[in-house]
Amino acid sequence: MSLPHAILTALLEKPSSGLELTRRFDRSIGFFWPATHQQIYRELGRLEASGQIRALRPEAPVRGQKKEYEVLPEGRAELARWTAEGAAPRAVREPLLLRLRAAAVVGTDGLAAELERHLALHREQLADYREIERRDFPVERADEENRLQHAVLRAGIGLESFWVQWLAETLDTLPAEPSRPSDAPRACDPSDRP
Repeated sequence: MSLPHAILTALLEKPSSGLELTRRFDRSIGFFWPATHQQIYRELGRLEASGQIRALRPEAPVRGQKKEYEVLPEGRAELARWTAEGAAPRAVREPLLLRLRAAAVVGTDGLAAELERHLALHREQLADYREIERRDFPVERADEENRLQHAVLRAGIGLESFWVQWLAETLDTLPAEPSRPSDAPRACDPSDRP
């Protein structure tokens, strides 16, 4: 449900062609709401068909010109309605956490390498976010910045900082030698208790 709202937001920030929009998703919105180019183009068609956006008419006909889209009043109203709508937080669904839970039962063979890989990816993403903050939200322009956009970026920085710290701590708790599963009965899971 949120991809159309992400597209409406991006188009309200700046009318764009589909190609420009996919590039903007790759550089910003896609960090927290990823979408493929095909999904974006499909959604542009739906939004146009529903009367929420329209393709701007070019000043002069040019062969092969990209359609540039803008948001219509119905699209702005839908985005305002959705923004004000309440929603419960979504449950975390992270495969890495399930892998750790499974490793507690089957052994940690190969787990350290996977945690190291995740740690490197999160460190890289954190460095990217900090560079965006340095470039787009410098301290000397704090009064001029868009505080809500910066808040979204700070959320990303906080999440990546959490993952970097948690992964490093989790790696430190792994045994020096990978543990192997034993034939011994498993420990009682607290959730199994009445």
